Amino acid sequence: MVAMLDKPGLTLTIIFGLTILLLGDFSYLMLIFIFLFFSVLATKYGYNEKKEMGIYEHDRSWENVLSNGLVPTVVVIIGFFLGWGPLPYICAIAAIMADKFGSELGVLGGDPVSLNGFKHVTPGTSGAVSITGTILSLAGSAAIGIAALFLFGLTPNTALLVALAGFAGGLVDTVFGVFEEKGFGTKGTTNTICAIVGAAIGLIIQG
Repeated sequence: MVAMLDKPGLTLTIIFGLTILLLGDFSYLMLIFIFLFFSVLATKYGYNEKKEMGIYEHDRSWENVLSNGLVPTVVVIIGFFLGWGPLPYICAIAAIMADKFGSELGVLGGDPVSLNGFKHVTPGTSGAVSITGTILSLAGSAAIGIAALFLFGLTPNTALLVALAGFAGGLVDTVFGVFEEKGFGTKGTTNTICAIVGAAIGLIIQG
């Protein structure tokens, strides 16, 4: 996992991790480690196919770490001072996990259709959906919901809401991916928006 990060990316990961541990607790840190672990597995899975398609990413830069880790870390900081519970944080991670599974694993199957004109496009195109990618996106957010069930003692119903919140964040990521394909924004900005949507829904669920 560490080998996939360049030095600035590793430094930023350590900063985010320490902040989450100090202002949250060990459960918070464990959840983002679970995300990182499965994120690496999803990236490495289907290496040959992804390399042939020209979409395999090995070394991750600080920009990638920032787009995935900034919102969860900021949510922990704000939550520490405002007395939030863990749900906004959990749902933010569920959203980026949904996006990760949908994009990294979804490219290996299905026939993606762009939301811009609903035309068939090549796998890996931002703003496109496929049945396979949609199912895997929901599976990714559900995995975080299940992990939070044990780490944070969530009820099954709340874990289900986490899964749906993460899935919603992943869908919003796809919608903004259409603008990314048109040159407005980057993968980093869509990832950030995805996490913000997840966190916002988590805050609503928390009540």
